[in-house]
Amino acid sequence: MKKLILIISLLFHFTFANDKTIVIGATPTPHAEILEFSKDLFKEKGWNLEVKEFADYILPNKALSNKELDANLYQHKPFLDEFNAKQKSKLVAVDNIILVPMAGYSKKIKDKGLIPQNAKIAIPNDPTNESRALDLLQKTGLIKLNNNILKTPLDIVENPKKLKFLELKAAQLPRALDDVDVALIPTNYALGAKLNPKDGLFIEDEGSLYAIVLAVQEKDKGSEKTQIIKEVLKSEAVKKFIKEKYNGAVISLF
Repeated sequence: MKKLILIISLLFHFTFANDKTIVIGATPTPHAEILEFSKDLFKEKGWNLEVKEFADYILPNKALSNKELDANLYQHKPFLDEFNAKQKSKLVAVDNIILVPMAGYSKKIKDKGLIPQNAKIAIPNDPTNESRALDLLQKTGLIKLNNNILKTPLDIVENPKKLKFLELKAAQLPRALDDVDVALIPTNYALGAKLNPKDGLFIEDEGSLYAIVLAVQEKDKGSEKTQIIKEVLKSEAVKKFIKEKYNGAVISLF
């Protein structure tokens, strides 16, 4: 009996001492694709990577808060900050990884200078991406906004072209292109619809506040797993993959 207990104890210890699995949550395009590519790079460092895909923007943070994930890769810091404020969670951004630039697309207009008076503009309806879209329209010179942190069309103080705004779920925006003059589409949904932000009327640049971050629980920001994830995701192999796979639609920030 004592021998059996000893064997079970040793097996238990061996299993947990050799638990070299990292679990990262992501939305499908491009985040999960980048993670899937990196699996072999994790193996080279002695770790197994498990990628959990999510279809919405809230569940990956909830899963991370519940310790179901070691990290997630899918969101920009303004979105993370908003989630923390609402949920009273303690998730932190430990590094900027990529920029998935938002762009304005049109099937009717070939140049941003030709956007007509009273044009119909479709924008995302979730708070951070709506604010992001309006910031991009301001940077393009089409509107002027007040200084609120999160903006809606009510925060427009100058609208010389009298643009009319249609607020839609981000996933619906590519399908709205036939019905509006311009749609501002987050690139994960644009790529899914075979749209490349390089072909848009206007696009965010690398100075954007909306870089995609690697997020972990605050207590894990200095952990071994977090350091390994950062090393792999900021490696030259991942940088080359991003450049070749996305042809400028996704920009590495390292």
